[in-house]
Amino acid sequence: MKHINRRKFLKLGMLAAALPLQASASAWLAAPERRLSFHNLHTGENVSLPYWVQGEYVPESLAEINHVLRDFRNNQVASIDVRLLDLLDRVKAELGTAKPFQVISGYRSPATNHLLAERSSGVAKHSLHMEGKAIDIRLPGIQLADVRRTGLKLQSGGVGYYPASDFVHLDVGRVRTWAG
Repeated sequence: MKHINRRKFLKLGMLAAALPLQASASAWLAAPERRLSFHNLHTGENVSLPYWVQGEYVPESLAEINHVLRDFRNNQVASIDVRLLDLLDRVKAELGTAKPFQVISGYRSPATNHLLAERSSGVAKHSLHMEGKAIDIRLPGIQLADVRRTGLKLQSGGVGYYPASDFVHLDVGRVRTWAG
C-alpha cells in the first residue's frame, strides 16, 4: 500500500473541497444569459433585465442598473463595476433565487460618503461604494446569514454582516470579512 504523506493528504482534501465550487462556477460561466433584479428601497424603483447575453455585457441594461443603483441622495449616477454584478448573479444562483435584491446602498458620491462617515463609525472614508464596487443588500425570503455565507464562499471580495441593520455588504475589493 502506497504511503500518503500529510502534505499530499492536505492537498487532496483541498482539491476535493474546491470541486463543488468549481462545478457551480463552470455552470454559471456556461449560462447564455445573466439576469439581475433590483428593488431600490429608497426610490421604490424596480428593474429586472439581462445584463449579459451570449458572452457580451448589454450597455443599455448596464445603464439602467447604474441608474437604479445611483446615489439616491443627490441623483448622481456612476458606472457599477461589472464584477460586482457578476458577483451578485453568482450569489443569486448559489442561493437558488430569482427574487430581486433589495438595495440599501449602491453607488455613493464622495459627498454622500463623507456625510455618512461623519455620522457613523461604520462607514469607511474610502468606501468602495464610491467606485461602484460595493453594494448593501438583502434578499426577501433568504436568511441574512445565508447571504453572508454565500458571499464568503465565493471569495470574490469583502463581506460585511450587519444583522441589526438587516443587510449584507458585498464588494469586489480584497477578500476580507467583518461584522457591524
